[in-house]
Amino acid sequence: MYIETVPNRGSPPAFLLRDARRDGKKIIKRTLANLSHWPAAQIESFRALLRGERLVPAAQAAAGLRGPAGDWIRIERSLPHGHVQAILEAIRKLGLDSLIATKRSRERDLVLAMLVERLIHPRSKLASVRHWQDTTLADALAVGDADVDELYAALDWLRARQDRIEQKLAARHLSEQGLVFYDVSSSFYTGRTCCLARYGHDRDGKGLPIIVYGLLADARGCPVAVQVYPGNTGDPTTVPDQAEKLRARFGLAHAVLVGDRGMLTQTQIDALKAHPGLGWISALRSPAIRRLVDQGHLQLSLFDQQNLAEIRSPEFPAERLMACFNPLLAEQRRRKREELLAATQRELERIAAGVARRRARPLDAEQIGERVGRVINRYKMAKHFEWKFEAGGLVWSRLEESIRREAELDGIYVVRTSEPAERLSAADAVRGYKGLAQVERAFRCLKGLDLRVRPIFHRTEEHVRAHIFLCMLAYYVEWHLRQAWTELLFEDEELPAARRVRDPVAPAKDSASAKRKKLDRKTAQGLPTHSFETLLTHLATQTRNTCRLQADPTAVTFEQVTNATPLQTRALERLALLPVAGNTG
Repeated sequence: MYIETVPNRGSPPAFLLRDARRDGKKIIKRTLANLSHWPAAQIESFRALLRGERLVPAAQAAAGLRGPAGDWIRIERSLPHGHVQAILEAIRKLGLDSLIATKRSRERDLVLAMLVERLIHPRSKLASVRHWQDTTLADALAVGDADVDELYAALDWLRARQDRIEQKLAARHLSEQGLVFYDVSSSFYTGRTCCLARYGHDRDGKGLPIIVYGLLADARGCPVAVQVYPGNTGDPTTVPDQAEKLRARFGLAHAVLVGDRGMLTQTQIDALKAHPGLGWISALRSPAIRRLVDQGHLQLSLFDQQNLAEIRSPEFPAERLMACFNPLLAEQRRRKREELLAATQRELERIAAGVARRRARPLDAEQIGERVGRVINRYKMAKHFEWKFEAGGLVWSRLEESIRREAELDGIYVVRTSEPAERLSAADAVRGYKGLAQVERAFRCLKGLDLRVRPIFHRTEEHVRAHIFLCMLAYYVEWHLRQAWTELLFEDEELPAARRVRDPVAPAKDSASAKRKKLDRKTAQGLPTHSFETLLTHLATQTRNTCRLQADPTAVTFEQVTNATPLQTRALERLALLPVAGNTG
């Protein structure tokens, strides 16, 4: 039933209580009562009742209002609300709920709840079930009665839909002839049951088995797809899967894959040539740059007047090479090398002194070599030192020529691409390669305080894959929220536009507005500036209170949301900047 207002020409409108039913394509209405003679306040109260709202009886309200506010109303429960409201509004604005599944279901509600919980309180599934009962999330998605087993079933449901969801994301964000960023990271695994957990390149330094995952993102760093691999998988060996994904699953006739020099090795670049229309941008390793200099294809005098020069080499046919020189990077590398050389030298001196003291039980060459090996491997300086065992002692020296040759290349890097100049300028090729930093930021958010993809406790391979995919979807929401809230965060609001036009090689500099924001710690509107984490914490201080009149403990309760602060109001207003569902944004 509903109340319909019917215009009545020059007379007051009529208020009719009606119900309606559908007969084919027609809507048939039936009038149950004419409420036109009712007072306006009574009609509005009836409307509220039909909407399912709880009404406080007038007599009880009058009885309660006789005393001070603290005497006539009692807050029975207060739940954090603002952060849940903001994230759910962002999800609906982005159409991520419909992208996961077009129709609402129990599984979709549970997935969305886990996604929101991953942003506001990233913990285990059991902790998530406990925590969302202490916010308005449980009521907002009607998941207050969920248990851990249901969450794992919802993860299975999400995993089965991953391919379709990624295809929709790719259709939304990837375009023909556009750049596609790809990078790989890993996270340690706690447990021994998952076959994906293997010993490999442990970026976390925990000494535990790891799980490897590769992330695809668009040219702005917005995540599109993620793929999980066993922990002993080498980064370059994941590239063919991504090439096949772009061509076959996402249907891109032409795209440019951007990967770092450790990812897009010469072997992988040769393999990419089997995919016509798939271009690439990467960079050369130091030995290849050294050969370019020794063969005269890269002359260091090029950088006397410029910091970017396009060169050619017969060693890299059908490729364009962009040689770049960054003086700030050169100084950083020089300083780091000197610190590592000094640290290595101190350790070698300590070892030599220790060997000289061992007169009663002297060390043999093998024992000394083991100690020296640990030092030079720790600091990665083996190429700059030589040592030998003489007369019962350790003799070592620095290889000054090796150090000089390495110093010649300080601050120099060479970007390589298959794209012709008419499609991609030299400056844009360098900008594209440096854009990989956006994917590195995604890994920092995934592995840091924001989303905490690690530690991984899941026991089965499919649950691990679903967990990492869920974290990627959570970062998808966070990425868009960061774009909308740039004004309120310690972010440079002019950076996206500046990236397209600034010198691609010169060190990046903050805009004047960004410097002012960091100095004052306030926005242009005078609001306090926040990190993403603290802004969500502030939004959570807007609560939804369950209240009851003190005059009658048996009276119905009613709910009231606290007034928003200026910062909370501005954060919700900024959500209007989010792209409408269906747009690339």
